[in-house]
Amino acid sequence: MPRDVSGGHDRGSRSIRSRVTAAAVVVIGAVLVLAITAASLLTRDAIQRDLSDHTAAAARHVVELSMQRRFDGPIPAQGGVTRLQIVDEDGRVVAASATVQGYAPLTRVRPEHGDFRIDTTVCRTGAAVAGCLTVVGFREQNSSYGDVMVYAAARQPALLSGLMLELILVVLGLVILAVVGWVTWWGVGRTLRPVETIRADLERLTASELGHRLSVPDTGDEIAGLARTANATLDRLETAMKRQARFVSDASHELRNPIAGLRVRLELQLSEPECGEAAETLRGALVDVERLEGIVNDLLELARLDADVSCARESIDLAELAAGEVRGRVTAKEVTTALAPDVVVAGNRLRLARLLVNLLANAERHAQNRILVTVGAEGDDAVVRVHDDGHGIAPGDREQIFERFSRLAESRRRDPGGSGLGLAIAREVAVAHGGHIDAGESPELGGAVFTLRLPRA
Repeated sequence: MPRDVSGGHDRGSRSIRSRVTAAAVVVIGAVLVLAITAASLLTRDAIQRDLSDHTAAAARHVVELSMQRRFDGPIPAQGGVTRLQIVDEDGRVVAASATVQGYAPLTRVRPEHGDFRIDTTVCRTGAAVAGCLTVVGFREQNSSYGDVMVYAAARQPALLSGLMLELILVVLGLVILAVVGWVTWWGVGRTLRPVETIRADLERLTASELGHRLSVPDTGDEIAGLARTANATLDRLETAMKRQARFVSDASHELRNPIAGLRVRLELQLSEPECGEAAETLRGALVDVERLEGIVNDLLELARLDADVSCARESIDLAELAAGEVRGRVTAKEVTTALAPDVVVAGNRLRLARLLVNLLANAERHAQNRILVTVGAEGDDAVVRVHDDGHGIAPGDREQIFERFSRLAESRRRDPGGSGLGLAIAREVAVAHGGHIDAGESPELGGAVFTLRLPRA
């Protein structure tokens, strides 16, 4: 039976790796939002404070100079600050540095009553004062010009203009977030690599391959412990399966001799002319014994298949094998064949013959009149199909019929003495040869079709 491994390991958005990476990105992203906001505020505050202190120092120095004398010309630059003005009570510029000489006051903001300093930001256009300026002003009543305001202004850096600072911080945050996401994805993938190995090992396990064990990583962590525990469980499971298979095999062997002896006695008794009225009862008992003998033989074959008892393999022409089995059967049904030559597989002749016999017997039980057997090659597969013109199999029952002792109502009606093991044995033989078998609807005869696929030799 083919295994569906397409969903064995979900590598999509719901994988552990994706979830952990997404969680890390969300958490780090939230932290970065807070960090960027705080960094923006703190950086702006620090730059603004430093700029204000530097500008205030220049203004204080001009205040000191104005208390000593009037300026004969432009006010000299102070510590790199080139925008300096002295404004009287009437709002007239009475002295200015060369950069702003002839311009209106840098600002008309004056200190509140009882205060002597102002700090403000001025944004305007103009050759001398274009852009945003940090302006610091001091009121001095004892200057050479009387009661005046001394203003000093410095251009604000680009980081404080607009959203330049925030843009830089956001870009930096996105880079950090991308690095965190990649590192988390890589780290979780590396951590889960042993889990993927364990999953792949488990996926390869079948009931007939329980001797395989999981790879134990040398990490010494919980994953290694999980692998060791799983191996111990597989040890116990393998022991139980072997014990069960051995019991079935031994029981089948032990039952064969007494059943064979009982059958001989019944046949001898039936051959006696004086059996009289007991003949019908004896014939019924003989039928039951034959059915029981068939069940025992089927159980023994299944036990051998479960135990994976190796058998000699050879190159087998499926067309020749199918033709021989068809010729060897006595049936009232019309059996036709379409057998392509040179369709060769590597397998055990007795077991493959048993598989074909079971399929033919099943078709004979359910066919109305006709059976069609075909052999051909499709790609790398050798394909055998057995069609019948019976009532077919409902789609919901097409897997159930391969289960052991599974018999549909139609099968019980047509063959009350069947064991329900024939198709189970056929599938086990197919799987043991690296192939599979399934049931469907026959397009040729309208009934059921059983399709066997085996790898070509």
